[in-house]
Amino acid sequence: MNVLVTGGAGYIGSQTAKRLALAGHQSIVVDNLSCGHEWAVRWGPFERGDLADRAWLDDVLRRHRIEAVVHFAASTYVGESMANPGLYFRNNAVNSLHLLEAMTAAAIGTIVFSSSCATYGLPQTLPIDESHPQAPVSPYGESKLAVERMLYWFGVAHGVRSAALRYFNAAGADPDGELGEVHDPETHLLPLVIEAALGRRPPVGVFGTDYATPDGTAIRDYVHVSDLADAHLAALEYLSGGGGSTALNLGTGRGHSVLEVIAAVEQVSGRTVPRKEAPRRAGDPPSLVADARRAAEVLSWTPRYPDLRTIVEHAWRWHSRDS
Repeated sequence: MNVLVTGGAGYIGSQTAKRLALAGHQSIVVDNLSCGHEWAVRWGPFERGDLADRAWLDDVLRRHRIEAVVHFAASTYVGESMANPGLYFRNNAVNSLHLLEAMTAAAIGTIVFSSSCATYGLPQTLPIDESHPQAPVSPYGESKLAVERMLYWFGVAHGVRSAALRYFNAAGADPDGELGEVHDPETHLLPLVIEAALGRRPPVGVFGTDYATPDGTAIRDYVHVSDLADAHLAALEYLSGGGGSTALNLGTGRGHSVLEVIAAVEQVSGRTVPRKEAPRRAGDPPSLVADARRAAEVLSWTPRYPDLRTIVEHAWRWHSRDS
């Protein structure tokens, strides 16, 4: 298929474009490069532009004879969304509406959407399954939930079939070493820990050491970026084979604390990670862990790289490649 990959120059989008190409699909990447990188677009045509530009988008869909969409393009910083909610609703929700309207006009009826566990808000039960109430605590989470609701109603009105993939903490790097995480600013824990170990950043902040967890630090479910790419391919092929619209969690079902991540980096690198303790951040739950059994049932997807050490090894190779 000819597959439009929005945000395909970004961290997860570029990995997915590669995975689609290896599976025999044609990936057509669209990205405005506000966060993505042109060097990461290596497995198909690249169209630079913004989803806000409807005429440009219509032209891209027509020229490349797009048959399905995988939609990553979004702003993704929770803290920034709290300070500038308008940016997030405009870029994430309004631009997704433009995309869905353009798809409908072009009779494209299949979309895989990069959603987030942020749509759940603070966990009421653990692990979190898809029946957990969706009550976001940030404009970022609200904007992702808004798109999920749009997908539902475009399905009702226009027959659009969708898979909303709610993933937990993306981590790691391409096992082949071709792609990895490059954000500015960087907010993800693993690259911050690795960069601190390499001496490229200040000591990593440990925000909260008094949580009701085994070592007092916050626990998250880290899922390998290549496994996320596999899931997007599986979701696309599920929909293309006639599968109905669905929403699925993506995670390993196992959580790791901040101190466990730091320890894993120290073990892999043989270096000491400088750190500093800091107060908890507002809104940070003690633990976020996925129940991803439904993704296994619907997509036959299970992580190939579920253990933390492997995730850290792949990330370390990527970040230390120029050391």
